[in-house]
Amino acid sequence: MRFLPSWCSTLAVASLLFGNAVNVIADDPSQAEGFQMDGIKSVPLRTHSLYQPYLDSDLQSRWFDWGGDTIIRADKYVRLTSDRQSQVGWLWSRLPLTATNWVIEFDFKIHGRGTNLYGDGMALWITKQRAVGGPVFGSMDKFEGLGIFFDTYKNNRPGVIFPYVMAMLGDGQKSYDKEHDGKEHELAGCSARGIRDAAVPTRGRLTYFQDDYLQLELQYKNENEWTPCFRVENVNLPAVAYLGFTADTGELTDNHDIIAISARNLYYTTPPPKKSPQGKNKAGPTFTGKATGRDSSAKSGSWLWSLFKFLMFGAVLAGAYVGFTIYRSKKKMNRF
Repeated sequence: MRFLPSWCSTLAVASLLFGNAVNVIADDPSQAEGFQMDGIKSVPLRTHSLYQPYLDSDLQSRWFDWGGDTIIRADKYVRLTSDRQSQVGWLWSRLPLTATNWVIEFDFKIHGRGTNLYGDGMALWITKQRAVGGPVFGSMDKFEGLGIFFDTYKNNRPGVIFPYVMAMLGDGQKSYDKEHDGKEHELAGCSARGIRDAAVPTRGRLTYFQDDYLQLELQYKNENEWTPCFRVENVNLPAVAYLGFTADTGELTDNHDIIAISARNLYYTTPPPKKSPQGKNKAGPTFTGKATGRDSSAKSGSWLWSLFKFLMFGAVLAGAYVGFTIYRSKKKMNRF
């Protein structure tokens, strides 16, 4: 068996390692060491992010638990409920979310065979409790923290167009008003007609700055276009809370899928905006317009990385050729 010279094998290993590192960054620029976005530094939170294939070699997820009727298809989705009656599914982070400021982007899909009647909906949670079943979209009532409900079935709420997306702050005592679709303790909300069975990928982006504001944007009308849902000032969430997604069906049914979750810690790169005497920021940071982060960063940076990898590959080939020429010359000289 013939072996490559030591310099050649070292060069080959180095090129493989470098190539893999470049591929990781090119495929997901958010995995780089922070990047700038609207004057704010963003650092990925791997512990609260989830991408395909979702599971490791042991068919487990390092950072998330799931249960109930949840089904995981590694190449497509985490399905909280299927289009069947009386299903409940959940997906919860194993570790609490302790970041002071953060943004969570999540890809999801609500769809099914029903054309006029379907339900019941799904929820996103930032709460002290985790993985406790109950009557509120598959999770417990009287929770502590934030619940955002994607309600697709209208019970009794005149004048409101459904599907309806609303937020509620729970203090451990308030009960979700299911009979009136949460109206009693609604923090903020918006109608989202077309979010079910949307023609484009449906996404949500929840942004939180402690003691400042909570903002939700949705993508369901046009791809890469965010539609504001609500923005609430002076919101305070629990310092230690878990991230969760739940869904349930009753007599009415739907598929409720989670496709990807991308969480990032946010830091001001400059001093934060000063607050007015009323305690509101005069011009707080926002994430509006077309999609940012994974989408636009990948598009704008992909050709640069491709060029960079091409040049590096050429350099590796040139180095290998020069090294081989020197090696062959020395071998010829040793013959004499």
